[in-house]
Amino acid sequence: MRIEGVAAAAGYAEGPLFELDRPQGTYTGKATAAEERTSLETAIDKAVNRLVAMVGTADSDAAGILEFHIAMLEDDALSGPAFASIASGKAADAAWRQALGAEIAGYEASDQDYFRARATDLRDIRDQVLRALTEDDQRAAPAGAILYGADIAPTRFLQTDWSHGGGIALKAGSTASHVAMLARSRGVPMVVGLGEPFTGAAGMALLDAEHGNIVVAPSLPEIGAFRQAASAFAARQGKARTFLARPAATRAGTAVRVQVNIADPGDVDAIDIATCDGVGLMRTEFLFGKTLPDEETQYRGYRKVLEWAGGKPVTIRTVDAGGDKPVPGFTVEEGNPFLGLRGVRLSLARPDIFRVQIRALLRAAPHGNLKVMFPMIATSEEYERAAALFAEEQAALAARGIAQRMPPLGIMVEVPSVAIAPEAFAGVAFLSIGSNDLTQYVMAAARDNAAVAHLNSVRHPAVLRLIGAVAAFGRENAIPVSLCGDAGGDPASIPSLLEAGLRDLSVAPAQLAMAKAAISDVPV
Repeated sequence: MRIEGVAAAAGYAEGPLFELDRPQGTYTGKATAAEERTSLETAIDKAVNRLVAMVGTADSDAAGILEFHIAMLEDDALSGPAFASIASGKAADAAWRQALGAEIAGYEASDQDYFRARATDLRDIRDQVLRALTEDDQRAAPAGAILYGADIAPTRFLQTDWSHGGGIALKAGSTASHVAMLARSRGVPMVVGLGEPFTGAAGMALLDAEHGNIVVAPSLPEIGAFRQAASAFAARQGKARTFLARPAATRAGTAVRVQVNIADPGDVDAIDIATCDGVGLMRTEFLFGKTLPDEETQYRGYRKVLEWAGGKPVTIRTVDAGGDKPVPGFTVEEGNPFLGLRGVRLSLARPDIFRVQIRALLRAAPHGNLKVMFPMIATSEEYERAAALFAEEQAALAARGIAQRMPPLGIMVEVPSVAIAPEAFAGVAFLSIGSNDLTQYVMAAARDNAAVAHLNSVRHPAVLRLIGAVAAFGRENAIPVSLCGDAGGDPASIPSLLEAGLRDLSVAPAQLAMAKAAISDVPV
């Protein structure tokens, strides 16, 4: 039986199926409400201690997720309703299920994939405490197994030994989930959105996370074809690694700049600057966590990346909050957040917050080759207002004798109005195409929605025509143009992007080698 889904982390896995969804242990109730409260408090503490121990051995991206779980478990807003239910007579396990269930239902009801993906984290937090209450340890999967079920908890992923292979096949899941991000960074094959019920499935399975499908109980011919495809994929990866330390160039010798996308200053610790041409996109919204970051915190983060780059360009995007990236105390709830107050629109609406980031960027600029770009620009007036705020803050810093420098200011090309009429932006320092949003706005199809994923393709003629028009506008007006969306690291899309006229791509660090190898095969 072949079941189609959506590839979330490329790769191939062949192995026994291991079911994630199984009943939890039984909780033994206590005699009094005070004892029930103590049981829940003890279980929460035990879950927190387990997570703290995991943080000690985790890398930066995993540690960030675990710290988010710890913060949630220590938040009275999450546990408070459970303790109130215990006081009214409920058992600890039922009270905790009820409290977390209400939170989970709210996230699952969202029409935005980002919020639905965070429901997985809440289910994980719920189950960690329930396991502590029942003293029920998780059954370990056999080496090389394909873990299947409705979804997978981030802690389950981190506790699994992937050194012997294996993969993940999910009935639901999301390409935007924390687990999907971890799987991509660690090379664990993962397919989501399979839809078919897996309960009771057993035996060997073949997971093709390059094309997005799984074959359960495969035939001999299917096994043979799968192994051929897996070998070809491995060969491409091996060949790609030989390109990592070289400058990228096409078959005809045309030079192509390949930069990296990062989400956190700590990301650069695992990247050799010699393997890339700089940072094409540093997202800053992930600095904006449960509290808004102050100027000094932002300054230190930006400076760290600029000094790491050693003179190579670092393009930092001002906070792109809103849409699928909510920030407490900053973003607003909207019926359609992707078409609402997000990106530069939100920054201009909250200049008190925006000015803090601007000052941090101006102060960091002398420490490297900084470029700053504004997200979600739709009109030239938005760019002019944002640039004016930079000029005001620069003058204020200079008047106080504080070291600063005005960086080149550019814009993201992700709203179709900019791609269709770029002539309104002839005064910007550079253009960076955000292929993720541009594609979903042009095609009216969210990239994380499995039902319409086939429509969300940067290779559609309409999207490529706009990219080509922006690239041509840049050449004619001596304005540098790059692309920093997911398409830049997709070997299948790279030929089309170069043929459209692009010569500057920014990709996820894990995609560097494959992107350079794909560029070398393009004839232009």
